[in-house]
Amino acid sequence: MSRTRAPAVAGTFYPGAPAQLEETVQRLLAPGDAPAPMRRPKALIVPHAGYVYSGRLAGLAFARLREAAAAAEISRVVLLGPAHRVAVDGIALPGCAAFATPLGDVPIDDAALATLTGLPQVVESAAAHAREHALEVQVPFLQRLLGDFTLVPLLVGRASAEQVAEVIERLWGGPETLIVISSDLSHYLSYDEARAKDRDTLERILAGGPLESFEQACGALPINAMLLAARRHGLKPRLVGWCNSGDTAGDKARVVGYAALEFVEDDALPAEAGPVLLRRARAAIARELGVAVPDGDADADADWLDSRGATFVTLTQDGALRGCIGSLQAHRPLRDDVADNARKAAFADPRFTPLTAEELGRTRVEVSLLSPQAPLRFGSEAEALAQLRPGLDGVVLTWGRHRGTFLPQVWEQLPTREAFLNGLKRKAGLPEDFWADDVVLSRYTVTKWQEPA
Repeated sequence: MSRTRAPAVAGTFYPGAPAQLEETVQRLLAPGDAPAPMRRPKALIVPHAGYVYSGRLAGLAFARLREAAAAAEISRVVLLGPAHRVAVDGIALPGCAAFATPLGDVPIDDAALATLTGLPQVVESAAAHAREHALEVQVPFLQRLLGDFTLVPLLVGRASAEQVAEVIERLWGGPETLIVISSDLSHYLSYDEARAKDRDTLERILAGGPLESFEQACGALPINAMLLAARRHGLKPRLVGWCNSGDTAGDKARVVGYAALEFVEDDALPAEAGPVLLRRARAAIARELGVAVPDGDADADADWLDSRGATFVTLTQDGALRGCIGSLQAHRPLRDDVADNARKAAFADPRFTPLTAEELGRTRVEVSLLSPQAPLRFGSEAEALAQLRPGLDGVVLTWGRHRGTFLPQVWEQLPTREAFLNGLKRKAGLPEDFWADDVVLSRYTVTKWQEPA
């Protein structure tokens, strides 16, 4: 094979001039200045619209690879996406020797192709690849990040998730291999309809899927295949970010949804983690009150309690807040963090009088485990608001000596971005109309558990 697959959407989906494309990709990768992920992603799900629409989110996903790229760990990329323009029976290779963009040529990995020999679902279709954008738009990001690497570009047509997963399995490799799934989410719904549908889709992906229709994601087949492969290899999908074209460069009447996700080693806590943390929180409060705690130390030998974690403990009575204290950074073992925060929520929250033994029986305990924080990057308050993810983000606001945080649960009381941010300003001791160029916002997500009512 000596042919090169020429760029099809340079100058439309992304800049066609090499210098302008280089500058654009570098700018879109700016979120890579955020802290490196705790574990390097093995795979990514990345949107594939024009850069003006989904480029920022794609850059956010690819920036998760900066550390691995700097160490030259990745030398091969398996790139899968849906065939939009030409019908394909199976999974199509382009039948060429290289993939070209204005930044240069990327060689096709012949050794990887050899591993697919004998799979009837793998076909060759230069026609399907010729005008397809879903794979091409990802390549400049990879070129800018990785430099020298080989590519396995695959367009998924009529095939089962199991057939696609079989291909992924053949190409899995080791740390030298990155898998990228190219997909957008919902198409041409109103802004509010798209937000609701995409939220449901992401919840399904994060729960392990499968997706049920292409209306959820045009890349539903390769996404489902990746979920199958991830389960076999002990990987867990994690949300990096999501938005739609109404948040970026389009109107809100008919939008396209976008999401970025990563697949990393599943270092999740065991299934019994929630009940254990709740018991330890209640036991810490009871001991302080001199109340007997049956089985309060039953789980003391669990190794995972020695791992560092950041928790918030929230106390309620008949649905009303009775105390809430927590840690924003994981700086001590979970066993210590949850117990100390439980005591502080009960006895040291300045908004409430110390909890009494008589109240303990009607007090409900909730424990939230926080993810690492990721800073938001914005040039104005409007840009900051657009990045907030209602119902998902916990947010920390810092300005000088002023600091405050809201857990994601607060979206239930303050459901709009404006109300949420204004309430957070008040909590930090600032007026609602305050804004300054040096305001710092960081976000996190939580896993939460609550005692039965």
